[in-house]
Amino acid sequence: MRVYLDHNATTPLRAEARAAMLAAMDVVGNPSSVHAEGRAAKGLVEKARAQLAEAVGASGADVVFTSGATEAAALVLAGRGLKAAPIEHDAVHAWVDPVLPVVDGAVQVDDPGASVLQLANSETGIVQELPQGLAVSDITQGFGRIPFAFNWSGVRMVFLSAHKFGGPKGVGALIFPAGTDVAAQIKGGGQEMGRRSGTENVVAIAGMGAAAQAAQADLAGGKWDRIEKLRNILESAIEAAENRTIFVGKGCRRLPNTSCFATPGWKGETQVMAMDLAGFAVSAGSACSSGKVKVSRVLKAMGLDDEAAASALRVSLGLETTEDEVMRFAQAWTEKRARRRAA
Repeated sequence: MRVYLDHNATTPLRAEARAAMLAAMDVVGNPSSVHAEGRAAKGLVEKARAQLAEAVGASGADVVFTSGATEAAALVLAGRGLKAAPIEHDAVHAWVDPVLPVVDGAVQVDDPGASVLQLANSETGIVQELPQGLAVSDITQGFGRIPFAFNWSGVRMVFLSAHKFGGPKGVGALIFPAGTDVAAQIKGGGQEMGRRSGTENVVAIAGMGAAAQAAQADLAGGKWDRIEKLRNILESAIEAAENRTIFVGKGCRRLPNTSCFATPGWKGETQVMAMDLAGFAVSAGSACSSGKVKVSRVLKAMGLDDEAAASALRVSLGLETTEDEVMRFAQAWTEKRARRRAA
């Protein structure tokens, strides 16, 4: 039976999101129509907006739905000339000047009002301290896994994607106070308060709202504490089997589910293929970079040399991951490593 350990790439659809989406499929109206059917569809969008706003600590008027975090990043970053660090996601790098230094995993922000800083890194799981007055933060990996509330964060604008916390793929949101100057990139009928035109994806939006509500409830209930313990068990097992392995960011605050470790001399892509054949889904880095033959700029920015950076493997656990699955992975990895050393 296969074991899925790539939750930072995407998460399984939550039961709550699936139920909300199935119900939304039976609502025929266009949210922009004024008749009863249209109002019913609009009601689903506004319910999801309220659910997401409550979960992220904002007001409903602050939420603009998009097709995902990539579109939300473009919407908020285009033309602003903001600064960021080399460890940011490609969706951010497309719009910023990557000049902020990284010291021991922490980004040094000299001018928060002109900077972008992620809440947590998708490859390493390292969590950043967001300075007051920060212009924009990508909270995609952190939301639902670590505490965050927009209204006390001191960040002006944030964005996220539903499929990272149990919602459907293809829907995300930008969150910013009403009245903030954000120019629409997709123009047309003026939906989403004129910020993002186009008929709303009612089904996906309904799923996102339900998933956000459930994710926040799980976080508040302490469910990620168990996952952090499993992550630590995994790292102890790998470390016992291979003393050359480097655990990236181990001394930093990290997401509870994420382990990124490098074993020099064993390419990450080779490890991914070996573990896939053994029945485990893991990755060699960000899902948007996987499959590309290149060294991770995130790991390079953190000081790893080319050999170490090219040998990194990312294992990201989910709320349904069991200790048995973690130990089976560690055993399979150890066996593959032993065979490689003996070859």
